[in-house]
Amino acid sequence: MNQNVENSLFIRAAQSKQTERPPVWMMRQAGRFMPEYWEIKNKYSFLEMCKTPELAADVTMLPVDLLDIDAAILFSDILVTAEAMGGDLSFEQGVGPRFSNPVRSKADADALRTDVVDKLQYVADAVKETQSRLNGRIPLIGFAGAPFTVLSYLVEGGGTKDFKKTKRLMHNNPELAHLILSKITKVTIDYLNMQIEAGVNALQIFDSWAQALSWDDYEEFSHRYIKEIIAGLNRQNVPIISFGKGSSVFAPLMAEAKPDVISVDWNANLRTLKDSLPAGIAVQGNLDPYIFYADKEVIKKRIYKLFDSMRGVDGYIFNLGHGIMPDFSFDKVKYAVDAIKEYRY
Repeated sequence: MNQNVENSLFIRAAQSKQTERPPVWMMRQAGRFMPEYWEIKNKYSFLEMCKTPELAADVTMLPVDLLDIDAAILFSDILVTAEAMGGDLSFEQGVGPRFSNPVRSKADADALRTDVVDKLQYVADAVKETQSRLNGRIPLIGFAGAPFTVLSYLVEGGGTKDFKKTKRLMHNNPELAHLILSKITKVTIDYLNMQIEAGVNALQIFDSWAQALSWDDYEEFSHRYIKEIIAGLNRQNVPIISFGKGSSVFAPLMAEAKPDVISVDWNANLRTLKDSLPAGIAVQGNLDPYIFYADKEVIKKRIYKLFDSMRGVDGYIFNLGHGIMPDFSFDKVKYAVDAIKEYRY
């Protein structure tokens, strides 16, 4: 790892070392709240942006250049693994991701391919292109979707509010659910190791829909697979962040998978949760993203209150409890980043 990157605030915090202030990056930091993003998006489809390394690097670099954050996250999507496995993926404006061939039967599951890492080479190329542009300025985070979250999109055929088809599958045919999850897990291990080889400095596993699960179902259908993924990574000096909406509840289980960092939603008291975790696991989070609809002084006050509560903690990365919303004011996000960079413990 580049010496600058190794000594960066982000990597030090992710390794539970002391930092003079919390490092800052934000989920969806290179997204639709930026006019510059739309300049690119209006010329290309979302999947074209993901699959063209130069474009993916262009979008990844936007918050680096415009917000001056402490870590970049590769521009991609959690569903590229599902597409590589055989999902017919499209993105509809205002609707989101769609799979025209949902996975509902044993035959559908058997058709999912697992030897697909070569189909994801464009992501490795995007990592290399982005790292050449970053040139050691700040770390680059790669990522993948967690198996349960990816399964839910494959089974539902897209986004869902009630997870009806997913839960029906889990409860009525758990063997089939586990077959699909096992296949996604294998692909995810290969995919993340490919990103490590390509040069990412950290990885985040996104279990965006974990909060749809009960404790027992999370343990059976999510946690065991995330544990398997983390155990299968060539993670020397590459911190692994585990994120789940539901982390305020599931953090004790998440810790058992031995990530370096747990990213926490905004429902928990972050200091209390951190103090409950085993030593050596850092935390990331957990500002309520919707605070960005408030006035600037309210945003700053809320961030500093969070920071004051984390004073004396080794291993804290600032982030939102989830992602930046498309209608957030860029000006307020930039103001927040600047306020964070002024703070000292």
